[in-house]
Amino acid sequence: MADSISEAPATAPEPLNRSHSSTRRIWQLATPVLIQQALIICVGLFDQFLAGNYPPADPSQHKDFQAAQTTANYLGWYISNAMVLVTVGATAMVSRMIGAGDRAMANRVMHQSILLAIAFGLLFSTFGLFSIRSVVELLGHDGVSAAMAVAFLQQLLVLMTFQTIEQAGIASLIGAGDTRTGFYVLGGVAILNVPMAYTLFRGIGDWPGMGLPGIALGTALAHTMGAIAILTILARGRAGLKLQLSLFRPSLDLVRRLLRISIPASVDTLSMGACQLWFLSLVIAMGSTQETAHGIAIRWESLGYLSGMAFATAASTLVGQNLGAKRFEDAKRLGWTCFAWGCGIMCLMGSIFFTLAPNMFRLIAPNENQTDVIEAGVPILRLVAFAMPALSCVIIFTGALRGAGDTRWPLLFTWIGFLVIRLPLAYFLTRDELNLGPLGSISGYNCGLFGAWIAMFIDLWLRGLFFLLRFAGGRWRFTRV
Repeated sequence: MADSISEAPATAPEPLNRSHSSTRRIWQLATPVLIQQALIICVGLFDQFLAGNYPPADPSQHKDFQAAQTTANYLGWYISNAMVLVTVGATAMVSRMIGAGDRAMANRVMHQSILLAIAFGLLFSTFGLFSIRSVVELLGHDGVSAAMAVAFLQQLLVLMTFQTIEQAGIASLIGAGDTRTGFYVLGGVAILNVPMAYTLFRGIGDWPGMGLPGIALGTALAHTMGAIAILTILARGRAGLKLQLSLFRPSLDLVRRLLRISIPASVDTLSMGACQLWFLSLVIAMGSTQETAHGIAIRWESLGYLSGMAFATAASTLVGQNLGAKRFEDAKRLGWTCFAWGCGIMCLMGSIFFTLAPNMFRLIAPNENQTDVIEAGVPILRLVAFAMPALSCVIIFTGALRGAGDTRWPLLFTWIGFLVIRLPLAYFLTRDELNLGPLGSISGYNCGLFGAWIAMFIDLWLRGLFFLLRFAGGRWRFTRV
């Protein structure tokens, strides 16, 4: 993979004074990430397809099988989001140093981010292996579905350190303005994952395979190879960043500066993940049919989410670099341009969700005993189609603010969105009755899974407004990194 990647200079960005120049630069950054995210989505959908089209030996356990995958996917996403402790600070600081023309300091930051990745990867892996069963049971799973979910997640946790190293290297290169390397590496990871997951899931020859855990092991092994690839590329030098053994000496000052940016962002991401798991526990309580429908809808909805992430990545890089070069107006203009493009693509995805929702569900849930899954899932996928403009605000402006090092306000918005809006509304809209303790009880609306997604819909629109106003206000320009 390394030989196919050409060298890119790591110099301060030139001013972009014309709209077509801005658009070209945004697409140069966003296109590799967009393709990379498309590959990742395809792998996730393929994994979902395997579980939906190849039921376990006991057909009565099929929905438990798929429900376990939904829970495992949520927890796997939560585990991977812990990498924000490394990646946000790396991208923000490297982009500022490149913008200021200090290539040597950018390279030092990259080395410290990899050291942090190793430390946090080992910590997450060890803690996760000891606690994962308790977490799955806390969410409401037991019996067969709990055992399946735990076995799935154990495969990811054992090799998690390699994925953390992979992400730290890619985040540093993104800060240097190179999104192509991440595309090649993660694209390779996605392509390798498909045959590996299939073989480990279904078996080969006389070997019967591992079942559901094999899907996760295929993913973990593919990311391990991705980590080896990214380290090889950095050892050769890329975008002004190059591995040097002498720079792996820990620097407490740089680590402190990285964590000052990353800790608020990680608290934001991990608290959002914790709230997402809380939200999932409400869905699990509705039964395996509702959980399976929820999981399939979330997987398809990620087509919109991850396409927005491509423009969030471009916004993070361009805002950080232009602030480092003391060009606030360029930083602000480019942030808005990234939003315009990303929002347009996400709205297009929303129109696809609304039009093709039944077909999308039948692809993942084709069996006759899954018709109730389709009936529960199609309305919620169509509902979220109308949340795409708001979701684009949340995703893309989060990237822009993180590029500026402004990670505290997004944390506040997350807490308000989930703890004040989504979760209370979800209880009210999914329960017959709500016990308010000393205040007595009130009647709920018991709208089932659709009620839970209405709560999510309202949360996204209010948080989207918060993020839009924060970016428009411009006070993020004064954030110190």
